Amino acid sequence: MIPKELAKKIRYIEIYTNKAVNDILAGEYESVFKGRGMEFDEVREYTPGDEVRTIDWNVTARTGHPYVKRFVEERELTIMFLVDLSASGAFGSIEKTKNEVAAELCALLAFSAIKNNDKVGLIVFTDTVEMFIPAKKGISHVLRLIRELLNFRPRKVSTNIVEALDYLGRITHKRCVVFLISDFQSEDFEKPLRILGKRHDLIALSITDPREIRMPDVGLVELEDAETGERIVIDTGNAGVRREYEQLGRQRSDRLCELFRSIDVDHAEVVTGRDYVRDLVGFFRTRERRL
Repeated sequence: MIPKELAKKIRYIEIYTNKAVNDILAGEYESVFKGRGMEFDEVREYTPGDEVRTIDWNVTARTGHPYVKRFVEERELTIMFLVDLSASGAFGSIEKTKNEVAAELCALLAFSAIKNNDKVGLIVFTDTVEMFIPAKKGISHVLRLIRELLNFRPRKVSTNIVEALDYLGRITHKRCVVFLISDFQSEDFEKPLRILGKRHDLIALSITDPREIRMPDVGLVELEDAETGERIVIDTGNAGVRREYEQLGRQRSDRLCELFRSIDVDHAEVVTGRDYVRDLVGFFRTRERRL
């Protein structure tokens, strides 16, 4: 049995994301994520009116009769979500934690995918892969993904993006669309990210809480790194300290954006407490113009 509070959250996300998809996002998703083009289906005998350029000369030479190749449009895509649910994602200073926003982003994109008859799958990771759900179609499958994300309790606390990327590389043999959703509190993932980006359509969605960029004047504050346990006390009453804190947050964000740009991986920044539907629409439209 699903706990009542969890069922309520799932229902809320289903209603909210379905409305956003139907009203705003479905068209943007379809425009950006098209099928893989034309796929070979069969060869058949040539009939008058067939395009000469479709003749299969190997089969024609072997049989002594003209044959042509037949192609069909391949629309179906596989969407894989790589979701970081490590300890740093449990932080939230406004209404929702970063992990809750990650679950809602997955729901939004998954409902868009099944509306276009695409398959969706899920990999949840911390410093290791903790959950894998193979890609399937259908609303019941999407609701299962949402339930698992909202109800997930990680065994580990730290983050290892490389481990998740390696795992995806081992289990996927066909090109797919990959959404890597994380706050990117990890190291040395640039090279494997670049390699995976050449095999798949890779999109990075970085999630940030406003308090990771700007700190209000609330006096002495003890901060703890959720993944290492390291603690530090800062005086937010000091304007210089607040400026330095903001500068460090901005620098980290800028470095992340530059990294994705340098390895040619599409990236959208999501800030908790902000309208992420608007952010995604803006990202899709920019991507469509570029493509």
